[in-house]
Amino acid sequence: MTDLSTVTLGSTTDPYNRAAERGWDITDASQLTSSLDLEADVVIVGTGAGGGTAAETLSKAGLSVVLLEAGPLKTSSQFDMEERAAYRDLYQEGTGRGTKDGGMVILQGRSVGGSTTVNWTTSFRTPPETLKFWAEHMGVSGCSVEEMAPYYEHMEKRLSIHKWPQPPNNNNAMLQRASEKLGYSWATIRRNVRGCLNLGYCGLGCPVDAKQSMLVTTIPGALDNKAKLVHRARVVRVLRDGDAVKGVEAEALTPDDRGTTGQKITVRATRTILAGGAINTPAVLLRSDVPDPGERIGKRTFLHPTTLAMGIYDESIDPFYGAPQSIYSDHFQWQNIHTGPVGFKLEVPPLQPAFAAGFYTAAGEELTQSMDKLNHTQCMIALMRDGFHEQSQGGAVEINDKGQPLLDYPVNEYLLEGVRRAWSIMLEMQFATGAKTARPAHVNGKHYSSWKEAKAAVAALDAVAHKSKVGSAHVMGGCPMGDDPNQSVADCDGKFHHLDNLYIMDGSLFPTSIGANPQLSIYGLVYKLSSTLLTHFQA
Repeated sequence: MTDLSTVTLGSTTDPYNRAAERGWDITDASQLTSSLDLEADVVIVGTGAGGGTAAETLSKAGLSVVLLEAGPLKTSSQFDMEERAAYRDLYQEGTGRGTKDGGMVILQGRSVGGSTTVNWTTSFRTPPETLKFWAEHMGVSGCSVEEMAPYYEHMEKRLSIHKWPQPPNNNNAMLQRASEKLGYSWATIRRNVRGCLNLGYCGLGCPVDAKQSMLVTTIPGALDNKAKLVHRARVVRVLRDGDAVKGVEAEALTPDDRGTTGQKITVRATRTILAGGAINTPAVLLRSDVPDPGERIGKRTFLHPTTLAMGIYDESIDPFYGAPQSIYSDHFQWQNIHTGPVGFKLEVPPLQPAFAAGFYTAAGEELTQSMDKLNHTQCMIALMRDGFHEQSQGGAVEINDKGQPLLDYPVNEYLLEGVRRAWSIMLEMQFATGAKTARPAHVNGKHYSSWKEAKAAVAALDAVAHKSKVGSAHVMGGCPMGDDPNQSVADCDGKFHHLDNLYIMDGSLFPTSIGANPQLSIYGLVYKLSSTLLTHFQA
């Protein structure tokens, strides 16, 4: 465990403390007193995994780039490892984003760096099974394992992605021990970190800039290449001239990011790239009323619906310290690809106090007693691989009467069967490693004292939406890529099928979920797409 008294937080590592010295062009739109009009070769909407990667790639080649981000610029000098500030400042809707029916909470980043600023650093290449399925069933070309390999290799080197060399914390170690005891396969996770202090607070913004997020890698790289960054600038629509997109129109947000100031930002550009993520990108297109003859925009949006089980041990777990995710199991992931029950990936989450409290359905004394045992609590999560089966079509992005996005994602019987099956597997794993009690994520679930009792209780639980606690931190799809314009929104170079000069470069391009944490999949794909886009400029 790192002694925090010896740690100097972002004041010495924060690259933005030298922004003026480095000549960076950064505008906080909330401070504008008049409209802002800009021109560029490329305007990029969003600064997450897709936007950040594209910005550095294109600006490095000498193109003028403007980056627009709806969220604020928050950096390590402000990251204090406090949940209250991080959830308010760094997440969509202050962690209040959810599905239309309230059945799932959706954790997405909303600041410069997007979700890469707050994710847990887990880095997987797109699984071969997924790429093969896309080629055979979703009309995707040019994305085989061999074709994608050099792009992954480039981004892995750029972001210091490597297998985590330190021993797992006890939270992760229990997943490894249980897998070994029960005969399940497991492996060590690769992480995008450099000089990591093993603090465990990655989800609140890395206070020492060890996490190689877009915030500290490609965004500074693009700014060094004379890119312009405008934050607290919410893109409303793309600008069109007939069948060609000419840029975007945005509105300035207030300093608290909750309202608008009335000032407009217009960026006219030769190429427009949407990289706002797999809810916001479809929303921009829907607000823009772009052509959609196949009615595909916003459809087939996927979440890796995730459920969990919590075990209480006699030994200390301290799930809030150490690398958040370092061990995983795909033992139940690829038993069926597109037939049979849904597959799922097993991982663990970190348990900072407020985050952990949200997993319990209790209140009052029952919640207090559970939280008193937090340092002895282990948690496992199961991420459902949605989008591969005919009964798993994902959700649909809509916009309400205020132009804000909503995701309608019903948790159906196909997924709920997977939820119940995952509970049984995770509870058995926890009892196999010495848990004294364990409980599934269900409103009527209790802390059971044996695997026999838990198994019988799970079988009797009414596993239905809203009673079964399911959430997501991985939003994918909604603008699927493919060669057939009737079945996809963009082609396999990321170009929007039905308008010129418009490109999509984020996780909304995925025709299904990934079946793994998606950040490296986005990095690799967008590096490929932005490199291809460069050839159009050079031609």
